[in-house]
Amino acid sequence: MVNPIPASHISPADPQFSLRVVGLMSGTSHDGVDAAACDLRLVGDTLTLIPLGHLSAPYPAVLRSELVAALPPAGTTAEAVCRLDTGVGQAFADVATRAVAELCGGRADLVVSHGQTLFHWAPAGGVVRGTLQIGEPAWIAEATGLPVVSGLRTRDVAAGGQGAPLVGLFDTLWLAGRPGAVALNLGGIANVTLLSGETPSPVSPSTATSVAFDTGPACALLDAATRHVTGGRLTYDADGALAARGQVLPLLLERLLDEPYYARPAPKSTGKELFHLSYLLDRLGPTEPTAEDLLATLVALTARTVADAVRHTATEVVASGGGTRNPVLMAALRSELPGVAVRTSDELGVPSQAKEALAFAVLGWHTWHGLPGVLPGATGARHPSVLGSVTPGADGRYPPGRSAGAGRPVRLEILPPV
Repeated sequence: MVNPIPASHISPADPQFSLRVVGLMSGTSHDGVDAAACDLRLVGDTLTLIPLGHLSAPYPAVLRSELVAALPPAGTTAEAVCRLDTGVGQAFADVATRAVAELCGGRADLVVSHGQTLFHWAPAGGVVRGTLQIGEPAWIAEATGLPVVSGLRTRDVAAGGQGAPLVGLFDTLWLAGRPGAVALNLGGIANVTLLSGETPSPVSPSTATSVAFDTGPACALLDAATRHVTGGRLTYDADGALAARGQVLPLLLERLLDEPYYARPAPKSTGKELFHLSYLLDRLGPTEPTAEDLLATLVALTARTVADAVRHTATEVVASGGGTRNPVLMAALRSELPGVAVRTSDELGVPSQAKEALAFAVLGWHTWHGLPGVLPGATGARHPSVLGSVTPGADGRYPPGRSAGAGRPVRLEILPPV
């Protein structure tokens, strides 16, 4: 069992607002499932989070191959989607079971599953029409016996929002009191949260709120290009080794930057529906760059598009996600943002590889207590919504809702593991 929080860490909290939560995430790299466990409890207007650990598990090879074959721009069938929904749900269930046993000492209260995005319906006009995350939560509830919050993106889309990225609430609470801070996630797609500088009120959150949006590709094109130029021998450019030996090709970079998505105003979202291998090959045209030069140019593309999105507001960039393990990309970001501190979330107590899973754990805590999971205006929605659906666990427990009396937190405090 994990030791209780020392009394020196926090003041007394109402136990009904305390939950041990497992967050599950699989991003646009679609290579496996990340799990992060934490203790969350409300103390006054502060939500305290103690990380209990994180783990990752790759998808079984056959499942991943079937998933890749169904992703855009490929077509698929209802049968394939059904098979994948079951297979991904079972994979998430296996990881959730491990997380409860290995990270939570065998006891947890809630699982929050992002699922696997299969399609994000974001036409060129910028209005998101729908979003589909697969991974049936009933498999998770059956395997763990715990209630599961899932389907968190769709309600925001129904309210006119982008449905992505949904980390804006976590980032705003976590980085409250750090003027000029920008949260950056470098997954398959890069996204940022630009903080408003105002602390949200638990009664009436400010309309001058933070905004979160996708800036463009991060690892999506880098990984696709690596697989292509190595004939599948490598799935990603480990440590940026190929890019480090290459030169940025200015004409190719200019051609890649001439993508209408970058000029669209925020909030906005995108995915592999736009940024995939065929997209990249079409833009190469007659150019035949070396593998090294191609990867170096794609690193420059990510660094430039992220920097263009934040350079006029950021005094500090706090980065997380798989892209932080690419030193060439991180160096390119620092070069594009002179005078701006570019650090990883690990320095602020949030493991960079677990940050999104922890963020969804926090969103699930809000859902369980009937609280909105987005701030006004952050995603472009008409109003904030309580996100997701709940699959009851073995004992039939269901969220208490707002009647339980939980107030809306205005900050998130990350406490060190006990």
